[in-house]
Amino acid sequence: MSQVEKKAGLLRRTSSSKKPLKEKVVLMYDEIFAKEDPAKNNPRFWDELFLMKVNLEYLESKLESVDGEEVQRIQDNINSLFHHCVQALGEEHQIKVVNALQTLCALFRGVHQKNKSASGFDIINMLMGFDKAEQRMKDLMERLDSLLCGDGSESLKSLCLKLLLCLVTVTDNISQNTILEYVMINSIFEAILQILSDVSSRGQHGYDAVVLLALLVNYRKYEVCTYTVIELLGCFLSQGMGMVVHQALTEYNRQYKDKEEENQGGFFSTLTSMVGSMFIADADEKLSVQTNEAILLALYEAVHLNRNFITVLAQSHPEIDIAATPITPTPTTPTTPLGTTPPSLDMMSNPELPLDPNLQTSNLLITFLKYASIVMQDTKDEHRLNSARLCLIILTCIAEDQYADAFLHDDNMNFRVNLHRMEINVYLMVEFIVTHMMKDFPMDLYLRCVQIIHKLLCYQKKCRIRLHYTWRELWSALINLLKFLLSNETTLLAKHNIFHLALLVVNLFNMFITYGDTFLPTSNSYDELYYEIVRMHQVFDNLYCMVLRVSTNTGQWKEAASKVTHALVNVRAIINHFNPKIESYAATNHISQLSEEQVKHSTPYLPLQWLQSTMSPLVAAKSFTFTSWHL
Repeated sequence: MSQVEKKAGLLRRTSSSKKPLKEKVVLMYDEIFAKEDPAKNNPRFWDELFLMKVNLEYLESKLESVDGEEVQRIQDNINSLFHHCVQALGEEHQIKVVNALQTLCALFRGVHQKNKSASGFDIINMLMGFDKAEQRMKDLMERLDSLLCGDGSESLKSLCLKLLLCLVTVTDNISQNTILEYVMINSIFEAILQILSDVSSRGQHGYDAVVLLALLVNYRKYEVCTYTVIELLGCFLSQGMGMVVHQALTEYNRQYKDKEEENQGGFFSTLTSMVGSMFIADADEKLSVQTNEAILLALYEAVHLNRNFITVLAQSHPEIDIAATPITPTPTTPTTPLGTTPPSLDMMSNPELPLDPNLQTSNLLITFLKYASIVMQDTKDEHRLNSARLCLIILTCIAEDQYADAFLHDDNMNFRVNLHRMEINVYLMVEFIVTHMMKDFPMDLYLRCVQIIHKLLCYQKKCRIRLHYTWRELWSALINLLKFLLSNETTLLAKHNIFHLALLVVNLFNMFITYGDTFLPTSNSYDELYYEIVRMHQVFDNLYCMVLRVSTNTGQWKEAASKVTHALVNVRAIINHFNPKIESYAATNHISQLSEEQVKHSTPYLPLQWLQSTMSPLVAAKSFTFTSWHL
């Protein structure tokens, strides 16, 4: 018996030369794309259409293939198809509702794909008729809201959210998607909030709801009306939303941990240790886990739009080490936007459990910091670079919030963090600084990184918090960054204003010099700071020579370089004071290379007056608590 092949709506027998047969639904699509009204000769046309399985590929390709003249010819039929799809959403027959949802998705995608250069008004006119668009979209949103809030099947609710995601993502620039104006007017935020508030529905649909919310809030972000903003803020303050984001990031961390453990043992690990670095690249590739920019966007919007969401970030709950479970397949129609792959439903459906004093606790903030520590290890891939950028932007928002800063600096908070440091934020920034000095220098990430450090130091200074952190790691990283900028001056200046970054780095040192007595843990920390400055004086000397050269010549970077020249006054004063003393001590004692302790004891104790007389006017105006100290 010959086999029947099915492709793009065609049925043909491989053993026959007869003309291929078409599926009935394809024949009905062809009638829609003809000039005549398809229901003219068949009053039950629309009822029959929605009882048949949708052929998305054929319908979308048909929409994409019509030219300008054909659009005008078949516009009434397309409008009628859209109208009957909306009407079918109110049917009791679930098959009709499912087919209508899928058909709407094909309509949105096909029309936008064909008319990328067309105005939003033209697309609206082709889909539903501009004069009837407001009523059509009102009916559509009401039916979707009813399906999402009703007692219908979970698969129908999932398809409703997928349709909304499809509608939101059909244009590259969401603000150019004119149809969303009707979505915002006919709000579905209450339905989204209901999904996020219920444990069961959140487990089934929370991920799609959060991603949809994050996308919608970016539609004409700074132009939306007040009542819409209030509704959005309510959704972004939802504890349920925090749980969805937390669980998505937790699963990413778990997947990375599983791959890391897998690569650390077994035959692969043995081979790697035997042959050196031959398989290092492969190992890094195996450790790669797909990033999730969509969920990070949601977290950013929550933190950025509603600073009260910080309380959700810090909310404690049990940290459950969930075993790896296969991800439940999600409907492929409509397609899930890139970078929005949801976590497994098993994980999403875990309800909040009562706190157990013997159970390790975590929260969204700690989980996010773990995620950031993984993503920022490697930014060569575009998606990981975007993910790292989003992480740093979120960290900037957090570092600007005093409540979040208080939480991060509270020694009484006992959370299990893989990095085992409460000063994790500074640690993450240091790790990023030392690991991303590369040819394709991520300047914007470095600027954010240094600014985050500055914000954290400002908080520590203001509250006189003395972290027991090895600050030398940070100083060494910053000096090496300056060294990298100097070594690659010509290449980097062709793309970036390296003087802006250099100024931020130098000002960090000025902050330690000026205000270090308010947040450095001990007076010995000052010794270590000055030792690092003097030990690496050549880097600062070279930086001064470079910025002096650029600032004294006419050119694009003259003003920027001049700012660095002035900022280096304090560092150069320290170097110029201590270097002669150290060299004299070495010559007197016939020592070619001084140890750190020898350097520290090569100069006498210095009075406060020296500090105030040699520092710049800005620094001299500050109050120091140390009356005397030595290098």
